Amino acid sequence: MGVLEKIRTVAPRAVETPVQLPLDQILRGDCIAAMRALPAKSVDLIFADPPYNLQLGGDLSRPDGSHVDAVTDEWDKFDSLSAYDKFTREWLAEAKRILKDNGAIWVIGSYHNIYKVGAAIQDLGYWILNDIVWRKTNPMPNFKGTRFTNAHETLIWASMSEKSRYTFNYRSMKTLNDELQMRSDWEFPTCGGQERLKRDGVKVHPTQKPEALIYRILLACTKPGDVVLDPFFGTGTTGAVAKRLGRHWIGIERESDYIAAAEERIAAALPLDESALKTMQSPKAAPRVAFGTIVENGMLVAGAVLTDAKRRYSVTVRADGSVISGDQTGSIHKLGSVLQGAPACNGWTFWHYETPEGLKPIDTLRQTYLLATQI
Repeated sequence: MGVLEKIRTVAPRAVETPVQLPLDQILRGDCIAAMRALPAKSVDLIFADPPYNLQLGGDLSRPDGSHVDAVTDEWDKFDSLSAYDKFTREWLAEAKRILKDNGAIWVIGSYHNIYKVGAAIQDLGYWILNDIVWRKTNPMPNFKGTRFTNAHETLIWASMSEKSRYTFNYRSMKTLNDELQMRSDWEFPTCGGQERLKRDGVKVHPTQKPEALIYRILLACTKPGDVVLDPFFGTGTTGAVAKRLGRHWIGIERESDYIAAAEERIAAALPLDESALKTMQSPKAAPRVAFGTIVENGMLVAGAVLTDAKRRYSVTVRADGSVISGDQTGSIHKLGSVLQGAPACNGWTFWHYETPEGLKPIDTLRQTYLLATQI
């Protein structure tokens, strides 16, 4: 799809000429100036990972002498706390202007800045809905042994006002959490492995956030087709996840190296099939049927091959109802998420089987079984 096809026209109040909203693009430059150029009430959600203003006063090294990233980066330096306060209020004010009346904002930070951000959010008239604790399963230790290990970061989720009808996909969150109400303490590892972007063995960005964290936020608080803005785009985690979930995105970034990495990363991101994007909304739970029940009843035989709708991935059904691809095995849900590199997958709608009429989702077999047994 070309750039012109992806530009949405938005007509802000008191302006006769429609303003074009640059969908699925990275805007190069200062975030405040870039947001000022966007039309009012045009964005559904903002996810912001602003500079933390670490205030550490010099280099920080590990016991082996290696340098800790993000301590001396220029983009994280401010002359004073008052200068950081001014910057925070300015970008948050622009964020409030461009958010729709029922839009919302998420901001992540550490103890260095999140309290200042929270105060500014309240002073500007946002309505705080939750603070979320991201508990890191693999935090960096406190090398000097002078403090507790800093093992979490805090996210603030706020709506435009107390009466805003913000989006919250409660059922999706409960389904994602194995039918338990999602709590405000989330556990994810820090970004690592193949997900961590590197060039010549060096991290491209020192504070790259895990995709699973952004995935949960966008799944919880947006709908397919919504516009998500990230004013501190970095290496494009928000854009890559938004593309996968069928959301539009706008990124703002001033560092050329980050922009190049983000463009390459987003271009390689594969959107999920449309059927996989349909999330649970009804409070009525569907009857449970194990995939193994379908196999043991002969509706699918061991050795059958399943693929996604576009035949990009394939797995082979095993006798116990698990599936295998290469040297990886698991349930239809687990292996579907692993192969896509996604935090979760509904295997019933993602995997398809071959019929004389073409591919059909294996969920049709589950529905047939339910009808036959009158459940």
